[in-house]
Amino acid sequence: MDFIVEVDKLKQIQRQTYTTTKNRHENSSEHSWHIALMAIILQEYSKHPDINLFKVVKMLLIHDIVEIDAGDTFLYDKQAQKNKHKNETKAAKRIFNLLPKDQATNLHNLWDEFEENQTPTAKYAKALDRLQPIINNYHTNGKAWQQNNVKKHQIEASNTDIAKGSQTLWEYATELINKAITQNKLKE
Repeated sequence: MDFIVEVDKLKQIQRQTYTTTKNRHENSSEHSWHIALMAIILQEYSKHPDINLFKVVKMLLIHDIVEIDAGDTFLYDKQAQKNKHKNETKAAKRIFNLLPKDQATNLHNLWDEFEENQTPTAKYAKALDRLQPIINNYHTNGKAWQQNNVKKHQIEASNTDIAKGSQTLWEYATELINKAITQNKLKE
């Protein structure tokens, strides 16, 4: 129960990405829910459509729990990215260890798998994690991109993980990025 109470704090972690209503930033729990639902809806586009969907959903629901301690590190903030892994690893140990040992080990292993991004499961999960902010940014007229002076080359370079999990979803992301340029939502 301590873990259940602790993870409620994820609702308070604000992200740079706005909700598609454009009036507020999304929080990390909303992000995790959104991409877990995307996993179900978009499974056929995974490079491995027979993937263990339940494992993907579990991975997506727990992957950002570490942000309770470490905060959300903006993908395009290269300075903040330098300490991200160390901070998140420390957070994972503390938070997952609120659970009984077998559950703590299970969730920590799942989180590690997501972070390492080597298995088909992790690659599909990571693809969705990277795609969702692109979708939201596109549908908010690039609000967070513009506020943070993010450029096309940064988005393309930082989101190649999408193609590792789904070529189709990478093509969709690329299409949104290019449309954002022509619609003045994003700068070259």
